[in-house]
Amino acid sequence: MKILNALALAAALLLAASSAHAQKFGWVDSEFIMGQMPEYGKAQQELNTLSETWQKEIESLKKDLDKLYRNYQAEEVVLTEPMKKKRQDEILKKEQDIKAYQNKHFGYEGQLFKKRMELTKPVQDKVFEAVEKVAKKKQLAVLFDKSGDVTMLYTNPAHDYTEFVLEELGLAVEDRNQPGKKGPAKTVTTPKPPAADPSFETDSGISDPASGNQAPGKTSRPAKKGSK
Repeated sequence: MKILNALALAAALLLAASSAHAQKFGWVDSEFIMGQMPEYGKAQQELNTLSETWQKEIESLKKDLDKLYRNYQAEEVVLTEPMKKKRQDEILKKEQDIKAYQNKHFGYEGQLFKKRMELTKPVQDKVFEAVEKVAKKKQLAVLFDKSGDVTMLYTNPAHDYTEFVLEELGLAVEDRNQPGKKGPAKTVTTPKPPAADPSFETDSGISDPASGNQAPGKTSRPAKKGSK
């Protein structure tokens, strides 16, 4: 796919270069541009805070589930069959609730995804409008995004219009039309969903959060008696 993108980019550049009036083209680094915008940094900080809060809640729910299972293991020998069935149902219900909560916040089109769209779309729209204005002012036929899907194997700084877009946004620096220099102080890490927890892939077995091993006692979760 990257090879096809590179070929498409090369073809577009050749067409631009061979046109009758040598139409101009350029490129910008939208990721770098957004990294300079205070509103984008604020949005990312808010997303990070939400992500961390929801993850802590999930970890707390998992601890409650582990406590239920350990209590069941300790008391199983003295429980009647109806009591065992009730405890088993409680454990399975708790497990399902945690899965649902995790998917609600971190799943596809979950709360984190929707909040990211809500907070970053206005910033992206603002950048797009500035890029469009620069392209018209500089009479550019094509303006590529270095941060986009098209793989740019080489970029000539002479065709870098990133600084002009920053100027349009009121964020220009003294040296104009220079390639963006990225640095840790200018970027904000996008929050990532928590890693998949192997203990929640099935309804059988639960891992010990402290050691990663199954809790002592039974070698598997209580059987789903009476379930269909």
